[in-house]
Parts: sequence; C-alpha cells; structure tokens
Amino acid sequence: MKQQKHKRKETFSLIFASNIGNDTRQFYLSVATLRLIIVLMALICITFVWTIFRSGAHYQSETALRKKLAASEQTVKLLEKEKSDLSAKNTALEEENELFRNAETLRAELVEETAIESSEEAAPEDTSVPTQYPCTAGGILKEHYTNEHPYVSFSAQPEDSIIAAADGTVALVGADDTYPVIIEVDHGNGYRSRYMCQQGAEVSVETGQQVQVRDTLATLSGGETQLDYQVIYQEKAIDPLQILSAKG
Repeated sequence: MKQQKHKRKETFSLIFASNIGNDTRQFYLSVATLRLIIVLMALICITFVWTIFRSGAHYQSETALRKKLAASEQTVKLLEKEKSDLSAKNTALEEENELFRNAETLRAELVEETAIESSEEAAPEDTSVPTQYPCTAGGILKEHYTNEHPYVSFSAQPEDSIIAAADGTVALVGADDTYPVIIEVDHGNGYRSRYMCQQGAEVSVETGQQVQVRDTLATLSGGETQLDYQVIYQEKAIDPLQILSAKG
C-alpha cells in the first residue's frame, strides 16, 4: 500500500515585537481569515470615502441653499422696497386726486355762482317799483324821512331834471302854496311817487300820460332849489331810501 500524503493548510504568521523589550507575539492567520480582514478593511475604506463624498455633496448642497436663501432674502428686500415706493406713490396719487376733486368742486361752485350771477344779471329789471333817484344829478340829500317829515329832501341844481322813479301813469300835475310844482305818478302796483319842487320848473308831462322809468317829468329853470320826494305804498308813506338802498 502506498502511503497517503497529508496536505498542510497554508497559514500566515503575524509577529508583534516590542521596541522596549524582548517580548514578541506571534499570531497565525488562515487564508480565509486574512481574506475576511481584507474585505472588512476594504468595506471600511469604501464607507469612509462614501462618507467624505456625502459630506462634500451635503456641504455643496447647503452652500447652494444658502446662496438661494440669500438671493431670496435680497429679492424680498427689493420687493418690500418696491412695495414701499408703490405705497408712497399711491399716497401721492390719492393726495393729487383729492386736490383734483377739491378743484373740481370749487370749479363747479364757481360755475354755479357765475350762472346764478348771470341769471340775476340777465333777469329783467322790475321797473314798476320806484327805485331810481328822482333827479338826474342824484341830488344831495338834505333831510331824511321821519314821521313828522314823511319824505326826503334833495338839493337840486339848475338845469337838473326831475325824472320818473319807475314806470307808471301821471296821476297829478298841480301846485299849492308851498310847492309851485307837484307831480304824482301812479305805478299801478300799490306804489305812488310824488315830486314836490319849491321852485318853478318846466313841466314835460300832463295828467293821464304814460311814463317810463327815467323819463323827464320837469326841468328846473331857476337857481338851486329843494326837491321833496315822497313814496306812498298802500296809501301809506314809506321811507324812499329803503327802496333805493335795497336796489344798491
């Protein structure tokens, strides 16, 4: 019989020697164990490299996010500034609109007042109320109306004319012991005006004649004289200056 040869398993020896003594240690590792150690070390290296790679990628991603966040914050600031500018512009526009509305209101009021004034100016003058002065030069007022003196007295100058204070009909042309000339005009609306001159005058009208406002009733022919002027309303004497003043 042939003698069988036994195969010896291959092993590796690890020797650890101390640098301060003579102690040494020797370990025997099989091929399988060595391979396992190599695989584990390879896995550890791969894991370490992968961790470093992931850390770098995370850092880059975080940096990019920070940049985007900074850009977003800058955009927000710009938008807030634009919003503030728009708000200021809107406030200015509202103020301008308010001024424009006020100006339009004032313009409308002015147009309305102008229209009212124009209508008042365009309104025909009421010539049936004795509102005019009784003589052409206006006369100088010498004495006011009172209960004891129920008329007003004017100082009339030569060549002045006694004129009708309103439209009407001559109701009287006469005289008495005090007044050489008395003329009365009936205006047909409750008003009568009476002109009493203390000096002779050239009378231009006669009883029953129709006269218009400012028509000449008589012309003074002498020197300075006094004209007493009386207004009667509803058969009662009134102050003529109240009517003259009311008409400005």
